[in-house]
Amino acid sequence: MISIIVAMSRQRAIGFRNRLPWHLPEDMAHFKALTTGHTVIMGRKTFESLPNGALPHRRNVVITRQTENMRQHRHDIVLYDSLEEALKREAKEQEIFIIGGESIYRQALPFADKIYATLVEQEPQEADAWFPEIDMRNWQITKKEKHSGFSFLLLERLANSQD
Repeated sequence: MISIIVAMSRQRAIGFRNRLPWHLPEDMAHFKALTTGHTVIMGRKTFESLPNGALPHRRNVVITRQTENMRQHRHDIVLYDSLEEALKREAKEQEIFIIGGESIYRQALPFADKIYATLVEQEPQEADAWFPEIDMRNWQITKKEKHSGFSFLLLERLANSQD
């Protein structure tokens, strides 16, 4: 199962200068609870944005063609040069989480079975990264949990649909 996990605004903003445009401790706890014990797949820039390197208690997979720059992290991460290769090789996992960034989300959306979305009500002052548009004819919101300033949503792909 391929799942995307993302925090985004209503206008689909996800980042600014390789950082999240907000600080939501509840979202970070939600992310950790869902992804711990699983494989997480991310792009190089997302990996470089992590404050402490590889995420603990997860198999960290990084998509990059710049493998030379990543050599110092080789003991903490697995490298692939394409999302397709990573998905093929990591398919043995029960649930794989795609954690960003923009380019990886765009590539992964057609393969995703679920989207765990944190929908942030406040638009960031600045954004330079966006989640791709979701064709809601292919998805069903199966869970919604409202919080102050944001909601956790679970979207599941409808049978026989593709983005």
